[in-house]
This record gives sequence, structure tokens and C-alpha cells, in this order.
Amino acid sequence: MLSVGVIGSGTWGTALAVLLQSKGYSVDLWSAVHEEAESLSASRIHPNLPGIRIPEEICITEDLEKAMDSKDLLVMSVPSVYVRQTAAKMNPWCREGQIVVNVAKGIEESTLMTLSQVIEDELPMGDVAVLSGPSHAEEVSRGLPTTCVAGAHSRKTAEFVQDAFMNQVFRVYTSPDILGIELGGALKNVIALAAGIADGLGYGDNTKAALITRGIAEISRLGTAMGGAFQTFFGLTGIGDLIVTCASMHSRNRRAGILIGQGKTMEEAMEEVHMVVEGVYSAKAALALGKKYHQSLPIIEQVNQVLFEGKPAKDAVNDLMLRDKRVEIQDVFW
Repeated sequence: MLSVGVIGSGTWGTALAVLLQSKGYSVDLWSAVHEEAESLSASRIHPNLPGIRIPEEICITEDLEKAMDSKDLLVMSVPSVYVRQTAAKMNPWCREGQIVVNVAKGIEESTLMTLSQVIEDELPMGDVAVLSGPSHAEEVSRGLPTTCVAGAHSRKTAEFVQDAFMNQVFRVYTSPDILGIELGGALKNVIALAAGIADGLGYGDNTKAALITRGIAEISRLGTAMGGAFQTFFGLTGIGDLIVTCASMHSRNRRAGILIGQGKTMEEAMEEVHMVVEGVYSAKAALALGKKYHQSLPIIEQVNQVLFEGKPAKDAVNDLMLRDKRVEIQDVFW
């Protein structure tokens, strides 16, 4: 029986804790907030996962050392902006070769590092892997069929993670492309903000399809320039995750975008969503990466102008539509 520590008790961490415990594992769920740990322990209900009961067998703790002690697997599920400081706190109790699976999505704005790179920076003794894909916590916690990808530096670690998570409703594939997996997961949140903004403006399915299609073009263009595998961006953690995040009301990025499209400021939208909107934190980093790698990212550029420069959302859409004429696919010739 595996012993697992889930570091972070948000909706995703809680959903994965429930999934892992259902396989008969010993699971500790760590919260950084005393009041949250007490509330979850007493009620066994996460406020953002209504109808899902956290099994009594899951130990909910605010003691990080306890959550990590003698664990076969650690699952990092904290918002991207807290990944570095949480990993730094974990350092004293992380043993050599400890498998640490990052399930958060984002890019560190100050360094432009992916989250697994941040974790490796703070936990150099760890064996850091990633798990990502189109996987809303609300559906995973209810046992609805879901597929994800486990990425790791070695096949052995990827297959260990695959075996640890996989069951009859949660299918896991493996990949060596950690960079591509993480870039797809982070950048799609920015495109999902754009999709939500379009919804808030009252635009239709044609607009959504255009944003998804041209959005994956931007993601794959930047991702391959950075060294990710082209195929990754047309798999589960690329187009798959982009579709679900742009289309679902479970998506906090889309919901925040809708509010912005309806006229709210970025700050007002984040306050109303009541959860971390990762696309807001990844937007500036994505734009900076585009400049660093000399890639044109027109959708991401317009999202940044709406979020941080006060540009009216309708003007941003107009500017996208009125860009210079282009061919759709560069490498197809007459």
C-alpha cells in the first residue's frame, strides 16, 4: 500500500486525495491554513466541492513534516504563486530521490521558470514529475472518466506515477516531455481568459472556435521554440486541456474572463470567482517568454493589455480581427 502526502488542500489537491484514498492508499492532506485544516477535518466537506465527502481515512493536517514523513509519493497541489515558498518549506524533510509530482499549472513570473523547474530549484534532492491534462477537480472528485499525462525525467518514474493514479475512471498516459506538458497547462489558462472575455461580450461559437484554434497555434509556436515536443501541444495537455478550459463553467479562468468581458476589472473578477485565477498570473510571463523567444503571440498580447493596461475588451477583439493578412499554415505551399 502506498503512502501519499498531498501538499495543498484546494479543490484539486482534495480531489486527488479522494482519488488516491479510493485505491486503498494511506493519504495525508496538508493545508497551509489552520482554520481551513480545522474546518475540513470537522466537516469533511470542501466548500468548493459540494456533495463530495472527504473520507475519514484521509488525515487532514497543517503539520508539513507529518504530511511528508516516510511517504512513497508527494503531490504538490498549491497555487503557482505559492509553489516556490512551499517547496522551500518542504526542503528540510525531503529525502534523496523522493518522488514529487507537481499538479499545479503556471509559470513563475519573476524567473520565467516552469513550476517543476521551481520545485527542482528548491528540492534538488527530489525526483520531480508532473501530472496534467483536462481534469476539473469537480469532475474527478465525482469519479467521472478523465485522462491525464504523467511526465518525468525517467520512464521508471513516469510509470510509477501512472500506476499510482490510474484506475477505472482516471486514465494516465506517460511522456518524457515535462516542458511541453507544463507549458501547455500554463499557457492555456491565458487563452481561456480570452475565451471567457469573448463569452462576456456576447460573442458566439465561431469566436470560441477561432480562439481555441489560434490559441493552440500560439501555444505550440512558443512551446516548440522553447524545446517542447510539437506533438505534446496536440495531445491531452495541449489542445485537450485548452478545449476543456475554454468551454467549461468549472474553469475559473473562463469565469473570470466572462466577468471582464461584462465590464468588471481584473481585480473585481478575481474577487468574484473566489479562487486563484492562474491565467492572470501566467499572462505576463507568457508575454515575456514570447519576447525572449521572438514569437508572435497576438491573443496573449491582447489579454495582457486588457488585464493590466485597462484596454476595453471589445477593442482588443477588434485589433485581433484587423491584424495584417496572413496565411494560415506557414509550411504548406502553393
